[in-house]
Amino acid sequence: MKEKNILIIFIRNPELGKVKTRLAKDIGDKKALEIYIFLLEHNAKVAKRVNSNKVVYYSEEIPKKDLWNLEHFEKKLQCSSDLGERMMHAFDESFKEGYQNVIIIGSDIYDITEKHIEEAFQKLNNYDAVIGPATDGGYYLLGLKRMYPKIFQQKKWGTDTVLRETLEDLKTINVALLEELNDVDVYEDIEEHPAFQKFLKD
Repeated sequence: MKEKNILIIFIRNPELGKVKTRLAKDIGDKKALEIYIFLLEHNAKVAKRVNSNKVVYYSEEIPKKDLWNLEHFEKKLQCSSDLGERMMHAFDESFKEGYQNVIIIGSDIYDITEKHIEEAFQKLNNYDAVIGPATDGGYYLLGLKRMYPKIFQQKKWGTDTVLRETLEDLKTINVALLEELNDVDVYEDIEEHPAFQKFLKD
């Protein structure tokens, strides 16, 4: 049922020098921005095919027109500077709006497909939470049926401890794990990936 499910997509506004900064150290700000826009375009296509309501949360401002068209995506602004607080606020808003199954994804996983997201929604019918582990020790997807504030607090976001600590926080409930996928953060993440070779040529 579409109306009970919502997909939250967290994105950064694509600005030169402000996205994929760790990747930019090796390939420069311009190529890092090109790759981030490429990832946004890919994730928009994937999300559009998911049978749920969808909301995009922007980091800085909501543009009047971009690739996230209003026909498919609601648009909101992230609050706070802390990632945990921003995610907790987005989940809380969705539950208060009456959604039963809430899933959040970021915008820097190239290998994610609509099947991963749809599988996550299906698993929420039988599990309390679902997590898509990333190869860097974080996660690319988090799905919940109710709030667990602890999982958004006291985390060193962007480090390899996030997944482990989140699973520890959720050890008293039933958690489903999806396939592990590669996060795009540093040069090694794209160095041998076929989809990114066009950006790495001089």
